[in-house]
Amino acid sequence: MPLRIPKLRLPGLSRKQVARPADGTMSLMEHLFELRRRLFFAVIGIGLATVLGFIWFGHGIPVIGLPKLSDILTGPYCAVPSSERVTFGDGDQCKLLATGPFSAVELQLKSALIAGAVLSAPVWLHQLWAYITPALYAKERRYAVTFVSVGGLLFAAGAVLAYVVIREGLTVLLGFGGDATIAALSPDSYFSFLIAMLVIFGVSFELPLLLIMLNQIGVVSSAKLSKSRRYSIFGMVVFAGLVVPGNDPVTMAARAVALVLLYELSVQVTRVHDKRLARRQANTALSDDEASPEPLPESLGSRPDRVTATKGASSCSDFPGHS
Repeated sequence: MPLRIPKLRLPGLSRKQVARPADGTMSLMEHLFELRRRLFFAVIGIGLATVLGFIWFGHGIPVIGLPKLSDILTGPYCAVPSSERVTFGDGDQCKLLATGPFSAVELQLKSALIAGAVLSAPVWLHQLWAYITPALYAKERRYAVTFVSVGGLLFAAGAVLAYVVIREGLTVLLGFGGDATIAALSPDSYFSFLIAMLVIFGVSFELPLLLIMLNQIGVVSSAKLSKSRRYSIFGMVVFAGLVVPGNDPVTMAARAVALVLLYELSVQVTRVHDKRLARRQANTALSDDEASPEPLPESLGSRPDRVTATKGASSCSDFPGHS
């Protein structure tokens, strides 16, 4: 008797394909099955990328010449002068001080998970896009692709700027104690500070995108943004001072200047959009006026014989002596 091997059934993947209506509508259960399927692929992608990030943390990726993730993360801390931090071993060895038995493991797991989420972004973004795309029109899809792409680039630019200025901010913060103190940061405190800075800078760089989106739907105009420029700049400077951990002047200044420049960029972009919109509306109004001639009065348009009689009476009254 031949041995029968059962087929491997993945959740939501081996379900029989049911013909959908032409308009793309789905029932509630079909939506749930589709959501489960997309989540399965997204989780698989994040899991595989997390394993890669775990290997990257301790060994790097020499195939493409990528240094170890641990060296990249500790780069800003190691850039602080050795006179402001503790050095371990022979020479100037830069290491974080683990104060608990699980500190090193937690650091590697958190780093690998975040690296996995970033590396697998094309996978889970594709799954998210494939799930919501059937509910969007073609114009909405174009807008969504544009805004998501620009938003990702702005977030990456903010994170890169944060990584550059963190080293200067740490030098200022750790130097406040003078000769009375010397720093030996733990992995948990340093990693929390680093991630907070990257996220804060990345999210704050979404400001122009938010303003442009509000301008596109008609909530704010370029004239209103220009009029409130002074108050906005003051608010951005105060915001930069409140949300930056440590409140060191270097990081605050870098973030405030970046926000002001991005705000000015959004003002110029919305000004161009408002000019184009006004020109388009003027052309539309002009074409409507040319395409709709003035109709005749109802009393004249319905009785052509009265028009003829009126013309005849007016022509006779032009002769002298006619009553």
